[in-house]
This record gives sequence, C-alpha cells and structure tokens, in this order.
Amino acid sequence: LSSRGVYKFPVERKSMAMYDDHQASSYDLEHASWSNLPEDDFILHDDLHYTIGEFIWTGFDYLGEPTPYYSHWPSHSSLFGAVDLAGIPKDRFYLYRSHWNREVETLHILPHWNWNGREGEVTPIFVYTNHPTAELFINGKSQGVRTKDLSIPVEGSYSEEAQQSLERQKRYRLMWMDTKYEPGIVKVVAYDAEGNVAATKEMRTAGKPHRLVLEADRTEITADGKDLSFITISVVDRQGNPCPNVNELVRFSVKGAGSYRAAANGDPASLDLFHLPHMHLFNGKLVAIVESSRQPGILTFEAKAKGLRKASIDIRTR
Repeated sequence: LSSRGVYKFPVERKSMAMYDDHQASSYDLEHASWSNLPEDDFILHDDLHYTIGEFIWTGFDYLGEPTPYYSHWPSHSSLFGAVDLAGIPKDRFYLYRSHWNREVETLHILPHWNWNGREGEVTPIFVYTNHPTAELFINGKSQGVRTKDLSIPVEGSYSEEAQQSLERQKRYRLMWMDTKYEPGIVKVVAYDAEGNVAATKEMRTAGKPHRLVLEADRTEITADGKDLSFITISVVDRQGNPCPNVNELVRFSVKGAGSYRAAANGDPASLDLFHLPHMHLFNGKLVAIVESSRQPGILTFEAKAKGLRKASIDIRTR
C-alpha cells in the first residue's frame, strides 16, 4: 500500500496503517493484513527453486477497494498499485524495476527533500537501484556506504523481529535509517560489483514554486476523433527543481484540432471530477488527457494555476 509522494514518520513496517489524510506511506513498508511487501515475494522467487514467478495486486490503482479505508469517506480508490490512478509511477514502481529489469538502469531516491519544519529530525533515505552498492551524500558530507546484503536467507527472515528490523529489505534496498533533514542537495553515487562508479543522481530542495511544466507522452496523434495524448503537469521553481508539495488547482483549456477529455491526479481521496477542465495537483503532479478531432491540424493545450506561470503545449494531429 502506498500513495505517491506521501511519507510518514517514524519509518517502520506496518499492517493496515490508517492516517487522518487517508493516505499510505510511500516508504513502501505498509501492507494489508492479508498481503506482504515486495521483498517477501522477491526472496521466495530468488531462493525457492519451485517458484516460477511473481504476481502483484496491482500494477495500477483503480476506483474502489480503498484498503484499509473501507468505510472512510472520501477514500474511493485503491492504494495497491505501483502506478497511481493518474498513471504516474509511485516510488514502489522503481523498486520493482530495480529487481525485475536489470537491463534498464534504475537509481531512484526517496523521499523528496522538501521538509520545512523537519530540520535536524531523522528523515530516512532509501535508494532503489539495480546496482549492488551506493554512497549517500547530504550537502557534500558522506552518510556512509550501503551494500545489498545477499546473505539474508528465506528462513528466519520473516519472524516478527526480523520484519521490524527490515531484514528482507536490506537484501533488495539501500537504506540510510538515521539521516537527518537539512535543506540542500542529496547525492547518490552507485557502484558496480567491481567497485567502479556506475551512476550518480542528485535531488535538491526546491525553492518557491514558480511555473507549470507540461510533458506529453505523444506530441503527434491521429486525426481520427478518438486518439489521445496524456499530458503530465508538474511544478518547478525558478531553477527547474521539482516542487513536490504543491496542491494548487489547475485549469485547462484546449484550442484547435481537438478537445479536453479528462484528468486525474492520483489522490485516492480527491473529489475532483475527472471530466471537468480543472483539477488540483497532488504532490506537485497530475495528468490531463486531450483527444484529437477528425480534422488534421494543431491542438494547443494550456494550463493555468494561481501564483504560477502558465504553460502550453502543441499536439499535432495528422
């Protein structure tokens, strides 16, 4: 169970955890009473010769079954997915990819690093990667090196004590459990099995939200009256750093060879209607969908939000 961009403290494994905001933590340590965590399947598949694969419920969030908020309005969407209701990957998506797809490099850092008011407080950092080892830096100071512990076995790693100490997670994630928040730059340097630098990634504390950014999955679609383009709307500061805590209302308009179709923000408790041309951001993002007309031309999509520079994008229809 997880909600995109939501992080709960203290960071610990929980079953059927419930919060006032109707969300679940994206530290990926929460699950239903009848389910488990990704590593509980990874280790069985890796170590038991008679297992032939894995199955997750589910790839995408869906309307209904808002476990564990069964009767808690306005919860109305599941939290099971590795991808949210808007089609935006959650952190957990990258955990699965780091283990399942060794051909595509994964180096993913969580949580975001905008925690005004948590200065000096313990704020654990997790890294999902298909590399075995990484070193973490906060504002240039090393927080130590972590290596996936491949010696952790199936047997003995699922006791109550082992679950609370995150034994199986140590085999598949890199975790710095005692890092303290200070604004600035988080940097991860990943190493391959021979100790060579394989990849690096940085994450910065964002400044004041400044402008909207639009990114279409396709900038050319078919002029058949039914082809779609999915446009991700996000917020950045003046330097282009993502702003993960913005939940402003965004209004949409479409001109030219197409029309607005729907939008979603991935919030399992949002009451915004999909078909209306406006929606609140959820933790800095949402997705709007536009549809082509039957006439070839240019479809122009524009997004506006109070206090932010507006943005537009052209979609060609042929």
